[in-house]
Amino acid sequence: MHEVPLDVCGADSQGAIGYELQQALQNELHHRKIDKRCATIITQVLVNQNDPAFKHPSKPIGGFMDQAEAVRRKNEMGWSVVEDAGRGWRRVVPSPLPEEIVEQDTIKAVLKEGIVVITVGGGGIPVIDVGDGEYRGTAAVIDKDFASSLLARQVKADLFLIATAVERVAINFGKPNQQWVDKMTLAQARQYLAEGTHFAKGSMAPKIEAVLWYLEAGGKHAIITNPENIGRALRGETGTHLVP
Repeated sequence: MHEVPLDVCGADSQGAIGYELQQALQNELHHRKIDKRCATIITQVLVNQNDPAFKHPSKPIGGFMDQAEAVRRKNEMGWSVVEDAGRGWRRVVPSPLPEEIVEQDTIKAVLKEGIVVITVGGGGIPVIDVGDGEYRGTAAVIDKDFASSLLARQVKADLFLIATAVERVAINFGKPNQQWVDKMTLAQARQYLAEGTHFAKGSMAPKIEAVLWYLEAGGKHAIITNPENIGRALRGETGTHLVP
């Protein structure tokens, strides 16, 4: 089997999924008689090679293996592997924080021309600066909400929308006193996140963190909702709206 480096897998995914989104958008715009173009930009995202995440790989990727295969790959290829909830063994990689979108100037230039940009797919391709501004891909996965927040801040987006599995954000999620939230201020979001009992670390917590960073940097409005309700959320009919 031919092994493909993880950063190249990310680039492959960005290109393939970007193509599908780009074509679907182009076709829909055409049917609506809207004269607007779309472009996919393969995006590198700079991470710090000294980020603590590199010492504590935690993001499971790829398929399941039996223990013997996992041990072989650990010994021969230097993988970090873990047993995953009784389902088998998987590779784990670091999930460092994004620091800079390498193609940000290109993205801004294309946006300035009125073109719809599809970018930072999957959180972007993680790269490190090996010296003198030269970049090199690294085996890691960047949280897509964090990367999208960084992009929204860098392009000074008027609206930051996160599409997820639920129509609205809830506090006390999954508990008898669960409560859906229509509107949340920056101060309220900070408080709920600090309490540590409302948002799961692997699902809603990073989305709230991503929105916090956007609002703290001067963003005016963020929405969290599910894909089928984006239109209604934009009209103010549903979704959780987060404001400064």
